[in-house]
Amino acid sequence: MTDNTTAHREITLTVNGRKVQRLVPVRRLLVDFLRDDLGHTGTHAGCEHGICGACTVLIDSEPARSCITLAVQADGTEVTTVEGITPDDGLSPMQQAFKDCHGLQCGFCTPGFVVTLSAAEPDDHPDDASIRELLSGNLCRCTGYQHIVDAVNKAWGRTPG
Repeated sequence: MTDNTTAHREITLTVNGRKVQRLVPVRRLLVDFLRDDLGHTGTHAGCEHGICGACTVLIDSEPARSCITLAVQADGTEVTTVEGITPDDGLSPMQQAFKDCHGLQCGFCTPGFVVTLSAAEPDDHPDDASIRELLSGNLCRCTGYQHIVDAVNKAWGRTPG
């Protein structure tokens, strides 16, 4: 029999610039904590195995799969979701480029792509092949990826294609 003190832990983290303190079950996934407890529903639970990238968030500025990360593992960290990347007055340049270049269709995977790209340095990905490599951990079932690569190039001030 497990007592309540070991089944739950208090965590403190910063999510999109706001300090959050909660008592959470030790087995609660970060994606569920963000979506269900905090209302950050832009983080999507796709495959729930860390493969598709739809759940990607930044943990201390590094892309991480929130579907295979426990909320207690994020204790003491800074977590950024797609909502934290999106400006209050509209879309980020990357989000606008996805829209302009038809880099999304159903949109389910788009937050994971945008979050992954927000941590990338454009100079480290000078051509389409290196952009595709960067995005290889994010899966889209709707597009053929060329429009996504075009969107990245546009957002980074390059000629798409």
